[in-house]
Amino acid sequence: MIIAITGTPGVGKTTVSKLLAQRLGYEYVNLRDYAIEKGIGELKGELEVEVDELAYNFERDFKGKDVIVDGHLGHFLKADVVVVLRAHPRLIGERLKDRGYPREKIGENVEAELVDVILVEALEENERVLEVDTTGKTPEEVVNEILELIETGVKKRVGIVDWSEVYDEVIPYLRL
Repeated sequence: MIIAITGTPGVGKTTVSKLLAQRLGYEYVNLRDYAIEKGIGELKGELEVEVDELAYNFERDFKGKDVIVDGHLGHFLKADVVVVLRAHPRLIGERLKDRGYPREKIGENVEAELVDVILVEALEENERVLEVDTTGKTPEEVVNEILELIETGVKKRVGIVDWSEVYDEVIPYLRL
């Protein structure tokens, strides 16, 4: 089974993905590292990839395997389950600031989380999409929630997050 863990940068994808892979005994694949290793895309400050090429190569290399794939483009891959991790936009802003992201990139990502960009893209591309809010939860709690959703056969769980009420809180992070 291929499980793609996706979401805006700063939601906790890598931490959750590694823990989930460990719990399930699945292979862990960081999508950015995979693309670099395969020579897909160009490093121009950040990695720019052709999504179709990435998806084609990933399917060729991992079809039929048990894999947890970690990356904000994971929802463009052929996966059995796509888990969209969400987090309060203010929390994303703080995490990205702590990572040294430039102000413009912080604003772009906070805005993307605020308006559900990755969730919408995931729903356009996939049958089985599970939205999980990581705000205020430990990585173990998030993994337990994901496992419960998968084990009980939930096909779609979306619409559980609405950041529209927090807009005023995140204005300092936006590119206005």
